[in-house]
Amino acid sequence: MSETIWLIPLIPLLSSVTLMLFGSRFKALQIGALGVGSVGIAALLTLLLAAEFMQNQQVIQLSLWTWMEVAGFAPGISFYFDGLTLVMMSVITGVGFLIHLFSTEFMEKDPSYARYFAYLNMFVAAMLVLVMADNLLLLYLGWEGVGVCSYLLVGFWYQHNANGHAARKAFIVTRIGDTAMALGLLLLFTELGTLDIQTMVGEANQTWQVGDTVPLIACLLLVCGAVGKSAQLPLHTWLPDAMAGPTPVSALIHAATMVTAGVYLIARTHGLFLLAPTAMTVVAVIGITTSLMAAFTALMQTDIKRILAYSTISQIGYMFLALGVGAWSAGIFHLMTHAFFKALLFLGSGAIIHCLHHEHNIFKMGGLRTKMPVTFWSFMIGSAALAALPMTSGFFSKDQILLQAYQLPDIGPGLWMAGLLGALLTAIYSFRLVFVVFFGKANTEPDKDTGWRMAVPLSVLCFLAMVGGWFMIPVTEVFPAGDGSHPAHWVEYVSISVPIFGVLIAYLIFYSGRLKIDGLANSALGKSLGQFWLSGWGIDWLYDRLFVRPYYGLANLLKGEPVDAIYGFIVALNQTFNHWLSVAQSGRMRWYLASMVAGLILVITLAANLSVGVL
Repeated sequence: MSETIWLIPLIPLLSSVTLMLFGSRFKALQIGALGVGSVGIAALLTLLLAAEFMQNQQVIQLSLWTWMEVAGFAPGISFYFDGLTLVMMSVITGVGFLIHLFSTEFMEKDPSYARYFAYLNMFVAAMLVLVMADNLLLLYLGWEGVGVCSYLLVGFWYQHNANGHAARKAFIVTRIGDTAMALGLLLLFTELGTLDIQTMVGEANQTWQVGDTVPLIACLLLVCGAVGKSAQLPLHTWLPDAMAGPTPVSALIHAATMVTAGVYLIARTHGLFLLAPTAMTVVAVIGITTSLMAAFTALMQTDIKRILAYSTISQIGYMFLALGVGAWSAGIFHLMTHAFFKALLFLGSGAIIHCLHHEHNIFKMGGLRTKMPVTFWSFMIGSAALAALPMTSGFFSKDQILLQAYQLPDIGPGLWMAGLLGALLTAIYSFRLVFVVFFGKANTEPDKDTGWRMAVPLSVLCFLAMVGGWFMIPVTEVFPAGDGSHPAHWVEYVSISVPIFGVLIAYLIFYSGRLKIDGLANSALGKSLGQFWLSGWGIDWLYDRLFVRPYYGLANLLKGEPVDAIYGFIVALNQTFNHWLSVAQSGRMRWYLASMVAGLILVITLAANLSVGVL
């Protein structure tokens, strides 16, 4: 099985190319079978590979051919498979298969059905290349591939200008981080002479000492790339707008896979980051700051998909926090469990939107508990896991992160307290969503319920969101082992209690109404804070005035091509001289003789003056 690992990304890629070239000739059933079946085969092959790996625990390295060879630089099309790769591939193909199946019902009436699956399968292929790559150059190829696919899928309904704007924003903002990452790769190659990940990490540990400047700069450049792709401060602004794409796209790309690419990059190159403790502290601070910012913002949103988008930003912040405090396994564990419950929530929101005449405003919903029972339980289980309620998958992974953050010297307790605040806010906004949408009075009646192609993926993800925390991910050989220490029991008791308290607050405010906050919300301070949080802490407003408007102003200034004015002046001057010469050519003999005589007199006068000057 290990010799055919290359088939796993190839099959979705071939499906994508086939749909691009011949999709217009296929029927909807054939398109769905090709799109879903290719990812299903990739998932099956991944399962067989996982069984082989779990049996012998041997790392698989497979080099197919040399990609290029320039002055001793010879990166290959090579794959590296270990426990970390297995976790990522399982999420991509397993969750990806469920989302593809859901899409066959959600998108079946779209006229661009074949184009949708072509883009989606291309994304799966690119994401698999990213996580399977044995060298950073091949990883960067997959990295750019998922960026292009994200652009295509966010702007899938390109007929609306807002969707095109969201796609361009996602592409440009992530491009900032990608450029910094490319500089980091160049620096690493210049200093170490290789981009093969395992060789590079080994060379780095022999060449540099902990705390050296060069690994710090290289790691910070990689962090910039991770921040852009994983939607962390200050490059997070693209993700909420990216909800313009179809909802299954948001479930796959902007919840379960692409936005975790930055987390994977840092985890895969953890050997470098261990040489740069300052960079790890930066990662932790970025993560917890982003988590709190996004959690406060999610509290104020009314669009169901934007709530989940900010929730994704916040949860990835927890993953960054884990990586920054050295809780590598906990961070990847949360990546996996987050893929389960966030894909579940996004698909659940897609089912609601699909059945409620494309309504997005949660305050125009209500009362769906009995009318859409499968979706209701999906949201209940997904929200419980998101809030990290005990015994759900999110509880096990988030609890590990917070406990290990607490043990970090100096800033650990501060990070732990900030993480608890984020957990409290997460419980409040997630169950605010549940109580508003599924309880109370129905403001919009669904015109249908979910079919089996939607219900099956939701049910499977419900199961994974509940039991996923019991899975043992095989990354013990990938990351350095912890010291085995454990904080005091009261720390764990507090971590468990905070999400429960958050659910209670949400119940008292949004369901029973016993806790009145109208006075606070309608006060001057309340309105100001609410508007500030609703706007995403004004970061989009700031970027608009610092970068977007000046850029458009400069573009409008250059719209008339001012440089061309110089060449235009030269042309106008020549045209004027030509006009004068044309007027002089009158055809009259007297004029010509007079001109010749005047010219002769002028020449003789100049010659005489020059002669006198010489003498």
